[in-house]
Amino acid sequence: MKNHKIDTTQIKSAAFEPANPERFAAAKKSTWVSIFINLALSVLQIVAGYLGRSQSLMADGLHSLSDLLADIMVLFANRHGNRHADADHPYGHARIETAATLILGVALAGLGVALLIAAGMRLQLPAQVQAVHPFTIWIALIALVAKEGMFRYMLAVAKRVRSQMLIANAWHARSDAASSLVVVIGIGGNLLGYTFLDLIAAAVVGVMIAHMGGKFALEALAELIDTGLSAEEVEGIRASLLATKGVRSLHELRTRKMADSALVDAHIIVDPKISVSEGHFIAETARQAVLRQHHVMDVMVHIDPEDDMQARPNVHLPNREILLKHLAGRLGGDSLLNNRIMLHYLDGKIDADIFLDSIIYSDPSEIEAVQQLCRQITKDDRYFRSIQLHLSCAQE
Repeated sequence: MKNHKIDTTQIKSAAFEPANPERFAAAKKSTWVSIFINLALSVLQIVAGYLGRSQSLMADGLHSLSDLLADIMVLFANRHGNRHADADHPYGHARIETAATLILGVALAGLGVALLIAAGMRLQLPAQVQAVHPFTIWIALIALVAKEGMFRYMLAVAKRVRSQMLIANAWHARSDAASSLVVVIGIGGNLLGYTFLDLIAAAVVGVMIAHMGGKFALEALAELIDTGLSAEEVEGIRASLLATKGVRSLHELRTRKMADSALVDAHIIVDPKISVSEGHFIAETARQAVLRQHHVMDVMVHIDPEDDMQARPNVHLPNREILLKHLAGRLGGDSLLNNRIMLHYLDGKIDADIFLDSIIYSDPSEIEAVQQLCRQITKDDRYFRSIQLHLSCAQE
C-alpha cells in the first residue's frame, strides 16, 4: 500500500484563498494606495505642523497617522475576512471585517477626544497661542486635495466590490478632507491675526474624528449583535419567497447582517400532503430565488406543512412505530400494514394515507369493509383524525 503524504502548504494556501478574488484584489490595491498617501501626509503634516507651530496641522497629521494604522488593519481584515468557511467558522470569516471596523471606530473616537482635550487645555493658556508660519497653509491645501482625491477613488472601488468596510474607510477619507478644510480655515484665520483659530480648528478636527469613530463603532456593534436588514430589504426577500411556485405562505422570516452581506432564515408553508422530495425542491427553488435577487450570503429555508405558530403542536404525538402498532390493533391485525402508509402530523392529529395494491385488493366489497373499519376508527381514536384508502397499480 502506498503512503500518501498530505501537502500542508497546499492546505494553508487554500485556507487563505479569498472567497471573492475580485473583491479581495480591488480592496488590497485601494488600501495600499491609501497607505502610501497617508504615510506621506502624516510625516509631512506632523513635521510641518511642529516646525510651523500649527496645532491644527499636527492634529490633522495625527489623523492621517491613524488612517495609516486603519489601512493596515483593513488589509489584515480583507485578507482574513475573505477566507472560505471552515470547520471552526462554518459561516465564513466575514465578521472579521466587522470586528476591524469596531476597533477602528473605537480608536478614532479615542483619538478625537484626546485632540479635543489637548486643544481645549491650550486655549486656556493664552501664552501658548502662537502665530503659525505661512508655509503651513500650503501643506494644509496639499493635504486637502490629496484626501479628497483619495476619497473619490476609494468610494468608487468600494461600491464596485460592495464592501461595507471599504465604504466606511472611503468616508473616513472624506472626513479627513473635511478636517483638512477646517485646518486650512484655522491656519488662514491665524495668519490674518486671529491666532486662536488654529487651536479652534484643532478642536474641531478632534470632534470630527470622534464623531466618525463613534458612528463606525456603533454600526459595527449593531452588526455583531445580529441586527437585521432594513424593513425594505426584508420585504423584498419576503416577496421573492412568496413568488416561488408551491409556497403557500411564509412566517418567521429572520435576517442578520454579515459584513456587507446577510444571512436569511425563513419558514415557508407548502401543501402538507406532498412528498419530502417535492418539499425539498420547493425550498431549494425559493432559496436560489433569494440568492439571485438579493445580496445575501446564504438562505436557510425550513419547510412547514402548516403554520406552527397557529396550529396545535404535534410534539405530544407518538412516533411512526408506535402509531403503526396502535393502528394494527384497531384494524385487528397487521395485514394492512404491509402496504405503503403515509402519516401526516397536522394540527395535533394524524391523517393517514394507505396505498392498497390493486392486484391484491381487487374485490370491491373487501375494500368497502376496510373503509368502514377506517371510518369507525377515526370517530373515536385519540390519534387518527382521518384514514384515506388509495388503490395503487403496484405495491412499492
